[in-house]
Amino acid sequence: MVDLRPLRTSKSFRGLWIGRTFAGLGSQLTLVAVLYQVWQATGSALWTGAVGLAQAVPLIALGMFAGALVDRVDRRKFHLVTLTGQAVCSVLLAVQAFLDVPVVVVLVLVAVQSCFVAGGGPAARTFAPRLLPADQLAAGLALQRISFQGAMLLGPALGGLLLGWVGVGGCYLVDVATFGVAFLGAFGLPAMPPGGEPARPGVRGVLDGLRFLAGHATVRGALLTDLAATVLSMPISLFPLLNAERFGDDPRTLGLFLSAIAVGGVVASVFSGTFTRLPRQGVVMLAGSTTWGLAMVLFGFAADPWPALGALVPAGAADTVSVVSRGAIVQLNTPDELLGRVAAAELVVGQAGPDVGNLRAGLVAHATTGTAALVSGGVLCVAVVAAVGAFTPGLRGYAYSPSSSSGGGA
Repeated sequence: MVDLRPLRTSKSFRGLWIGRTFAGLGSQLTLVAVLYQVWQATGSALWTGAVGLAQAVPLIALGMFAGALVDRVDRRKFHLVTLTGQAVCSVLLAVQAFLDVPVVVVLVLVAVQSCFVAGGGPAARTFAPRLLPADQLAAGLALQRISFQGAMLLGPALGGLLLGWVGVGGCYLVDVATFGVAFLGAFGLPAMPPGGEPARPGVRGVLDGLRFLAGHATVRGALLTDLAATVLSMPISLFPLLNAERFGDDPRTLGLFLSAIAVGGVVASVFSGTFTRLPRQGVVMLAGSTTWGLAMVLFGFAADPWPALGALVPAGAADTVSVVSRGAIVQLNTPDELLGRVAAAELVVGQAGPDVGNLRAGLVAHATTGTAALVSGGVLCVAVVAAVGAFTPGLRGYAYSPSSSSGGGA
């Protein structure tokens, strides 16, 4: 089962995990409310698509600069500042819901909130290596993954119920309330000054982080493996097409496709003790990404709904295995003084990679077929992961040791 040692041994990590769990659930409520409000105001898929753009652009544009700032200041204080900014934006979203404002105001508030996420995300990713010993870091990341997936599963459904019960404004207000728990977790953290030499200001600090990413083969290989899976074989944008071509365009089938990956991820997280306790996290990550690619090939050839779902569930499990292992490898191999910038790069990879992958899949399907887009993407994913493993012996042979982190049970 899931390794609960991080929650038992570190009070600070336990408070942070609980706070981020509530905040993650609240963010899903807000996402549902924003999409519903924008759709009701415009009736346009173009405008609802702009919501994702408003979230993604600040993360990509500001991520590395925010990471450099994280490596110059006390990370706990910076996290509190960005958390306050996110909470204020949620309050303003709740206020505008009771007023007659143009829809562009909603998008501006979403974009401003995403600016604070661009800073708070890298800061929060630096905490676990400080709070946990090396042999518990993967378990801690698995617990964070459970929190994220639980919010993805429960948040949209709960958001729909709240929209029908208390309306858009009430949904935003519930999100505001979740920040109270998040602040309790953040205030329970110890001081988090960056270790080593502070980052140089501005572009120079960003370039220092990029040089580290380019020069450290193990970290570079871990991020390239993740990009191989997300950019080359992301299937989400193909679900409506495949559902229409093979399964009668039944919306219930489409919903099951969307849920199957999350179900597999939750199962893998619940039983994450089977892989987080393994020292060879490099092999674990390569195996997870390879399994994802193979599952996409099987999904591409599936002619009936049940075999298709049977391919997507292990794909979701493989994704969780790969993401958790990648996080452990990257964080344990990154000097503390660079951790904010590398965490920012992880955030950009995790946010932008799937978006680019869905765009690639749509373009290939438009030029060929949905099956060709899926199968070719899965095959390319497996080939690139194999190449990364073959040419990156540091990643393939990576094994953590207790001395690789200075974290403790703070």
